[in-house]
Parts: sequence; C-alpha cells; structure tokens
Amino acid sequence: MAQQHTTSLRLRLRYRFDHLLSGGTTTLIGWLALACLAVVVPASAVLVWSDRAAPATLSGRLTAVWVSVGQTLKIGGAVGSPLYVLASVSLALVALLFVSTLVSLITTGINRRIMSLRRGHSTVVENRHTVVLGWSDQVFPVIGELVAANANQRRSAIALLAPQDKVWMEEEISARVGDSGRTRIICRNGSTTDPAELRRVSPRTARAVLVLPPTGDTGDAHVVKTLLALDAAVHGSAEADGRTAAEAAVVVAAVRDSRNHLTARLAAGPAGHVLCVDDIVARLLVSTARQPGLSLVYSELLDFDGDEFYPVSPGDLVGRTFGEALLSFDTSSVVGLLHGGGSVTLNPDPGAVIGPADRIIVISRDDDTAVRADLPAPVEDDAIVTAAPATARVERLLLLGWNRRAPLVIEQLDQYVGPGTTLDVVALGVHAATDGARGVTAARSRLEVSFHDGDITDPLTLAKLDVPSYDGVIVIGETEPEASDAPLASLAPVTDPQARADDRTLVTLLHLRAIGNAARRDIALTTEMSDDGNRLLAPAQDGADFIVSGRLISLLMTQISESPYLAAVFEELFDAEGHEFHLKPATDYVRAGQEVSFATAVEAARRRGECAVGYRLRARSTTGPDYGVRINPDKRRLVRFCEEDWLIVLAES
Repeated sequence: MAQQHTTSLRLRLRYRFDHLLSGGTTTLIGWLALACLAVVVPASAVLVWSDRAAPATLSGRLTAVWVSVGQTLKIGGAVGSPLYVLASVSLALVALLFVSTLVSLITTGINRRIMSLRRGHSTVVENRHTVVLGWSDQVFPVIGELVAANANQRRSAIALLAPQDKVWMEEEISARVGDSGRTRIICRNGSTTDPAELRRVSPRTARAVLVLPPTGDTGDAHVVKTLLALDAAVHGSAEADGRTAAEAAVVVAAVRDSRNHLTARLAAGPAGHVLCVDDIVARLLVSTARQPGLSLVYSELLDFDGDEFYPVSPGDLVGRTFGEALLSFDTSSVVGLLHGGGSVTLNPDPGAVIGPADRIIVISRDDDTAVRADLPAPVEDDAIVTAAPATARVERLLLLGWNRRAPLVIEQLDQYVGPGTTLDVVALGVHAATDGARGVTAARSRLEVSFHDGDITDPLTLAKLDVPSYDGVIVIGETEPEASDAPLASLAPVTDPQARADDRTLVTLLHLRAIGNAARRDIALTTEMSDDGNRLLAPAQDGADFIVSGRLISLLMTQISESPYLAAVFEELFDAEGHEFHLKPATDYVRAGQEVSFATAVEAARRRGECAVGYRLRARSTTGPDYGVRINPDKRRLVRFCEEDWLIVLAES
C-alpha cells in the first residue's frame, strides 16, 4: 500500500511538473525566479546570522542579507537610497539580460551548426577526391576497394552523398568496411538528382565520380537522372576552374537493364563510362559455365589486393615486336598495348611493332614490380607441344531459374557451344510461358532450347531432372510469385526482389549439393547471386564458381575510377567479339609430368598467338585461399603440369 502511495505521489508530482513546463516562457521565468529566491534568501540569512562579524542590529543584518542575495544573483546588492538601489538593480538586470541573450545567440548558432553537420548538409572542401553517389549494398565493396587502392597515398578522401542519415551511414560503413587507414570517408545527406545538393560533395574538384545503381525497378532511371544532375552541377567547371578536359573528373556509372545502357551513356557524355550489369553478368556466367574456375581468375584480377593491370613505358622495347615483350618481364605478364590516342589492343599479333607512343599493359603485383628483366627467363623448347585444334562437342546443359538476364545467357551460349548442344530451362510457369522466354529460341543456330515448368526450390522437381547427367548447370536468381503458400514465404520475409532471388538460390544450391552427394559426383555448377554476403552462406564445394553481380560491378567501377584506360580493356574482355581469358588444358602447351619454367608455357602460348598469364592446378582446386589459381607467376618459377591442370591464357573469343 505504501508503495502504491509513493508511486501515486511520484506520478502526481511529475504530472504537475510537466504541466508547469507547458505553461510557456513567462511562467517558467516566474517560477524559476521564485525557486531561486526560495533557496538564495534563506541561505543568505543563514550565512549572515552565523557570521560572528555580522552587524549587531537587525537592520544591519537585513542589509547584509540583501548584499549577499545581490552578489549571488549578480544584481549588484548596492546599499544606499531607494532610488540608488533601484537604479543599480535595473542596470544589473539589463546587463544580465544582454549577456544572457548573447550567450543564448551563441549557443543557438553553435547548436544549429552542429545539427547541420550531423545532418550532413555542409559542403565538402576537398581536391582530387573520389565522389560516390547513391546508397546500396554496393557502397561497401566500392569504399573497401577505394581504401585498398589508396593505402599507399598520404592523403585521400572519399565523399559519399546519399538520401540517408549522415550518422547512420558513418556507422554502417564503419561496421561493414572497418579501418579506412589514411583514407577519410566523408558522408553527406542529400538527393543525388538535385544539382544543388550534389554540390555538397564538390564534384567539380573531384578526380572521379561513381554513380551506384540503387535497388528496385526504377534504379536505372535514377542513375540517368543522377548523371543529368551531375552534368548540371559541374557544367562549365573545367573552364571556370581552369581545368582541362583531361583533368576533369572521371564519371563511372552502372545500369542493370541493357535496354537502358544507351540512354545512360548519352546522359554520361562522351567522357563518361557506363557499365551494363546484365551484359557483363551474362557474359561471365556463360564463360564460367564453359570454363570452371574462370570466376576466380577475374576476382583476382579485379581485386586491388591481388595482381592488377598496369601500363608501363616500353623503354628500349620501342621498335621491337610484341612477341619479344612477352618474355621481357620476369614478374609481370604482358597482355596488350595502350596506344597514344587512348585506344587499347589486347593480345596483339606477336609480330606487331611497339611504337614510341605505346605503353605496354602488364599484369603485376604493383606498379613498381613491372620492371624489365636483365635476361629473358630460360625456355625448354623440347617441352613445348603442338596440340591438335579442339573440336566442338555436343553437350547437355541445364539452366535453373529465369530472370531478365536469361535471354542474354542463352544468346551468349549459342555463340560458344557446338551444333546439337541442348539446353533445358526449368523455371516457374509464369516465366516459362512468357513470349520473351519462347522468343529466345527463334534465332538460335547451334543451341536447342527446351522449357520446363517447375519450381527450382522444390526437391521433387530437381530429382526428376537427373542433374548429375548434365555437362554443366547454371543457376540464376529467380523471384517467386507473390502467393501466400509460396515455399519460401516463411523463410524469406523480405521485400527486396534481389534478396528473395538470392534466398531461393541458396535453397536450390542446398538441394543440388544433396543430389551431388547422393550420386557421389561433382556437379559442374555456376551460380549467379546479387549479394556477396549470401555467397559466403552458399552450400557449395570450395572453389565453386559464383558470379556475384553486386561485387563484380563494384570492382569494375573502382578499377575504372582509378585507371580510366581500363574501361577500354574491360569493354574488350566482355565483348563477344573481343579477346577474353580462357582456361585451357596445360598439356596442349607443354608436356605433362615434365618440370618446366613458366616462361616455357608463355612461349608455347605465344606460338599460338595467345598470352599466358597463369595456371590452375587440379590438385589444389578445392584448397583455399587461391583454389589452385596462380596469376602472374614468376617466369623463372618451375612447375610440373599434369593431365587435368589448366593454363590461363588471353586469346580470341
């Protein structure tokens, strides 16, 4: 009962206090003055009456109390005639009012400035920094790669603009990216489609601007609007700031749908670089499905922590042939030429002459490791073999799932496979019955495509397919129909279509692993995912091939932002008519079981008009962290290839 009374009294007192606060400024001042006097006056009286030196008379002590109260409240406490005391108190109150007002104004201004900074509305004053526009899951690998690229820089900065809370963005980046080293990460709040708010990150003085595609069906339209707003924000900046076109910021963007690629390129302008996610992912899915392990090669080449592309001066190689340059670097792999006009030629004819304006494109650990060798590495001519031309074989392929990229995958497959190859497509009926799905079979010349209605997350559907009998299996992200009885309705209660597609892919991989274990066979599997975090959860064998679209595009964008000439390199690598990396049997180049230098493999590839850049050992294909892939080995290094090892070469598609 006592506890209830105490609680009730506390609630009543709190209610009265809240009512007092709601009375307004005048009421608060009055009550504060009364509370102050109620404490100060009695305390002053106690001090005077307890002082042995206090006046003996009552009037004298009251005067002393008044002086103490005046000094405590900073209103003077003057003694004299009533008019003198009134004038003194009035002046003290006026002074107190002005000082309080001044303090209040200063405090308000500081608070307003602090709140503005916390909201991220202040302007970034940086030069030669990197600007990132937009917020999605790609922002974390982009910032992580930029931090790695700037690790050897004394001062570097990344300015991020997105319609998110500044403090929240900083906390997310700190948690997902970790230590940024010497790179300062500056977050600003604002719309990326508003030119005025875009100026908060100073794109005029930046060296690179990256436009990230947001999630959702309207993501590409948002990228186009951002590119137009960026052009409006920096229009005429080169002339206004005295910067030449070559010194202007490099603009790199990405769109998902290939139908929007041309529109985005027009919005980016002639100096902008726009990547098409659909085309690149479809190309890599097909290439990797035909050559298991290729995804590991691209991951190594695109990651700033691994070997990268670098242009180096030819020096005394000017006037000599490209074939001679292949063996001129012991610790770097030569792959092409960067011409004076900015064009790139990958894997040129070995007899092509290197011009004085050319630069040699090499794959190297760092720019300071791309140095000429004093003498070419030794080549064992007796170990080089001449393989018979490979003949196209008839294959059975399986495509599980259907999305916007599926027709591109089928189109790319038709260019690779031999005549008579069959492709079975298993997808939900709502997808398999579409005109677009049926239309992909119309113009096929080599590939025979057949569609089957089925849920790829249903183990009964997969069991009927005899999956181990296929030569290759491709799993792509597929969204489910919005039905209450959908198989994953309780497993994946998310609204993001890409997240739902990844969830369905994980379940499909779980069933495929069980099928492979039951058959005691390794299924040649290539999987598409959107989120790199889901790849870590994937139930697949070590070293399996995953094409993670979000991380892949992030790596490409950061590479181009650091080295703009790489846009031409990647454009050819991902072009069906250009050159690309292949994993070919090592025994087509050198004798099996014989210990040879890697320079011997490079020479064998040169005689076939190819550039050898590494190898993959079958014995280590399931052992991390490299899974048997070795990019850019020392040409003096000795290696013994067996029948199932591969040589990584750059050759025509």
